[in-house]
Amino acid sequence: MLYYFAKYVLGYVALLFWRPKVMGREGLGIKGPAIFIANHISMWDPVLLALVSPRIIHFMAKKEIFKRTVGRCFFNALLAFPINRKTADLASLRNAMTLLKQGKVFGVFPEGKRSITYELDELENGAAFMALRSGAPVVPIYIHPSSYLTPHPKICVGTPIYGAELVAGLPHAEKIKALTAAFEAALLENKAKLEAAL
Repeated sequence: MLYYFAKYVLGYVALLFWRPKVMGREGLGIKGPAIFIANHISMWDPVLLALVSPRIIHFMAKKEIFKRTVGRCFFNALLAFPINRKTADLASLRNAMTLLKQGKVFGVFPEGKRSITYELDELENGAAFMALRSGAPVVPIYIHPSSYLTPHPKICVGTPIYGAELVAGLPHAEKIKALTAAFEAALLENKAKLEAAL
């Protein structure tokens, strides 16, 4: 499959020239089902995360890139599946939940789109919904905005967040909002740690 060839063959070659610096790398090796969330600054973000992660990551991607046959075949081979960002795409959410039930890693960029300012945009609630529904831990990952201007991309991986434990005791209607806020805080904390280490 293209994903495995790219990760384990081309990936090793790429890493000879592109040497990411990863804080908290051990968080990427989390066992069992997990949701990786990250800020989104470039189309290269999924590639970068796939290269540094010891786990295989399944990503969602906007449905528009699947419209052409070449794009559909390419992104399917990369273990991505489409999502309609303009509606509540239940089929895509079911796909994500199935992956998590199988003990796999699902990757999502909760801002919903690439940031044009390189600052963290407001997060959507989908990742929190899936975390609460599946019980899977969420691993927050921050990619520094300078990552694609240097041969040393910089990433900070935070402590896994267990959503159900974090929002236990809150009214049901407030849980998703509170968990989304916790994800935002974790990403910003990763940003601060990364910038302090530069």
